Amino acid sequence: ILRGHAPGANAWNGWKLVKVNPPPKWAGVAVSRYRSFALNEKGELYGWGRNHQGRLGDGTTTDRKTPTRIQTASDWKDIATRRWHALAINEKGELYAWGRNRYGQLGDGTNEDRDTPTRIGTASDWAHISAGNFHSLAITTKGELYAWGSNRYGKLGDGTTENRNSPTRIGTAADWKIVSGGWSHSLAINTKGELYAWGYNGDGQFGDGTNVGKNTPTRIGTAANWVHISAGGSHSLAVNSQGELYAWGYNFNGQLGDGTRINRNSLTRIGTAADWKSVSAGELHSAAINTKGELYAWGYNANSQLGDGTRTSRTSPTRIGTAADWKSVSTVALHSAAINTKGELYTWGYNDVGQLGDGTNANRSSPVKIVHP
Repeated sequence: ILRGHAPGANAWNGWKLVKVNPPPKWAGVAVSRYRSFALNEKGELYGWGRNHQGRLGDGTTTDRKTPTRIQTASDWKDIATRRWHALAINEKGELYAWGRNRYGQLGDGTNEDRDTPTRIGTASDWAHISAGNFHSLAITTKGELYAWGSNRYGKLGDGTTENRNSPTRIGTAADWKIVSGGWSHSLAINTKGELYAWGYNGDGQFGDGTNVGKNTPTRIGTAANWVHISAGGSHSLAVNSQGELYAWGYNFNGQLGDGTRINRNSLTRIGTAADWKSVSAGELHSAAINTKGELYAWGYNANSQLGDGTRTSRTSPTRIGTAADWKSVSTVALHSAAINTKGELYTWGYNDVGQLGDGTNANRSSPVKIVHP
């Protein structure tokens, strides 16, 4: 870029070539009902959207329409969020939480809200986190599973329905790999590829063929090849090692993707494709990326949260755009976000409080690129 000044009509003075470094690439994104968070490749954390009760974590209650840096740390590794709170892990394996804490979902031993990231405990071996609705879940590097917060319906999995305001060990197994918290249920996969569920099951979101809830992790089916899961509002999604996509639970808005609006209480194969890579279950819609990098979405779309340029709900996976370089996707109630292999961040859907991060309050019916600060 040339910089300088021209003191006369035909005079050029002081111009020089200046190298401008490109902005950092986005590395991870997580969205909740009214806000969004993203990490860049430098380990910096950004948030935007509604900031009621300090849920963005920037120490204020000011809403943000563009990505705003959260504190000055540059060692963040993972971020998880749901409607009321957020969780994050840094490179040292330390766990932090902030936002509303009515049910102890932050895990700091209190029920006090926090408007900045607050260290949870003294452990430094946290490896995986998930934020459910009023509850939190995490796995350590030793494969131990912990949960805390609201325990309605037994969604913590500790065999009780008592709330916990600090991380509570779930069972004695030490082979947990992935965990996902939904509205009132939880899912997990262990290192053997076995699938477990617990909590509320009134809509069949366990997939065990019943509508009976459990307050401890319960094995679902006999398969031992599960590699990715996502617990949504009242439905569940999973991908196995063959790249097959399965869904079950509440389906009134077509969020299962099986072409119907019928609830399913057992694992249901979605389509015949065997190239699915990752999934994200929102409250009433779903999204997935295949091994070719193509993005698909289905379910409720009244707020354009599917990103297909319409407000028409879909009962089966619908290709979003023509790009084939998507890397990760995150969905919630009314908006969605995704990052491509170039490290570019896109958002779409409802934007009443700036949760898309494009500097406006305008809804977007297709993915919009979000500029890094």
